[in-house]
Amino acid sequence: MGTLTTTGRTRSMGALFAGVALLNTATVGLSTAATLIVAAGSGPGWSGLPSVASVLGTAAGALGAGLLLPAHGRRRVLVSGYGVAAAGALIAFAAALATSVVPLLLGILLVGIGNGGAQLSRYLAADLYPEERRGRALSTVVWAGTVGALVGPALMAPAADVVTALGWPSLSGPVAVAVLATAGAALAASLLPRDVPPPREPVVTPVVAPVRSAAVVKPLVAMVAAQLTMVAVMTMTPLQLESHGHGLDVVGWVLSAHMIGMFALAPLSGRIADRWGPRVTVNAGLGVLALSTATAIAAPTAHSSGLPVALFLLGYGWNLVFVGGSAQLSRDLEPQTRNRVRGFVDAVVWSASALAGLGSGQLFAGGGYGLVAVVGGVLALLPLALLAPRRT
Repeated sequence: MGTLTTTGRTRSMGALFAGVALLNTATVGLSTAATLIVAAGSGPGWSGLPSVASVLGTAAGALGAGLLLPAHGRRRVLVSGYGVAAAGALIAFAAALATSVVPLLLGILLVGIGNGGAQLSRYLAADLYPEERRGRALSTVVWAGTVGALVGPALMAPAADVVTALGWPSLSGPVAVAVLATAGAALAASLLPRDVPPPREPVVTPVVAPVRSAAVVKPLVAMVAAQLTMVAVMTMTPLQLESHGHGLDVVGWVLSAHMIGMFALAPLSGRIADRWGPRVTVNAGLGVLALSTATAIAAPTAHSSGLPVALFLLGYGWNLVFVGGSAQLSRDLEPQTRNRVRGFVDAVVWSASALAGLGSGQLFAGGGYGLVAVVGGVLALLPLALLAPRRT
């Protein structure tokens, strides 16, 4: 990355923050609208397909960005990724107008590729600071998702009203917002300081070698479990609400609670990671995830109380695991392999959660929202059992 002045560091943090905030704003409305479009056109059993397309795109984007960053630098990689996302949002908007599922999924996949770069932005922020401040630095960029948590759901109903007045399908409104937001993210990334040409990372060390270390395996397993739980429950929540007669306003309110949990308390998670360590942070997050699924099981139809609380806890449990795991990866990896390994880890996490996106639709169709929550709770508890210290 090269050495940055205080002004350059502040400028970099601002650009990284804005890009993540805008990508989150785009993906919230786009994923919700796409889930409902696919459910209406192909049935609830296939309603997880947009989530699958999104997470597969994010996995590919994270892996690609991790491989490209050492040679091309953060500015070029992020601008290119966000440009791909903007093109994908345009394709998705055209598909929403025509209520065509296949191009809609293609557009979501491309937006996901841009989102892969946004996910790695937390590591780029951490690398700007010394080790004792990296948890707080990366959590600041994670906190940028709060903008998406508030703005994305809040814009869904007004955007639907605007496009309806124009004679277009109401669900194309949130997709139109995604077009504007992804274009804004590309503009924000272009404001990053020009990178000092970075030395190429040696490629003689296979990525799988550092991945086998405990410093990578433990956060990887926990982050995969948290992602599976979060995606499965979150993806089916709009359908659960719609099946009980609620509109986009209620969907937006409940998802806002979830997104606030995912991002708003990230600075607290970063301080916990810096003070008590990544492992404590991760374990606490897994416990909160289990509590969230128990709440969803107990109150699956309480749209004004139980479900918002469950979705908030779902988001914050994920946040604790995400920040804690990312902090460990930012501290314990060698600079020579850091970007490639972190891109690989994110790719695995997002690829695994594609199973949750697809499987959650089948679980919902077969056993309802309660079954989705039960499976999510089991997944959240598994790492605590698998990674617990063994007594000798």
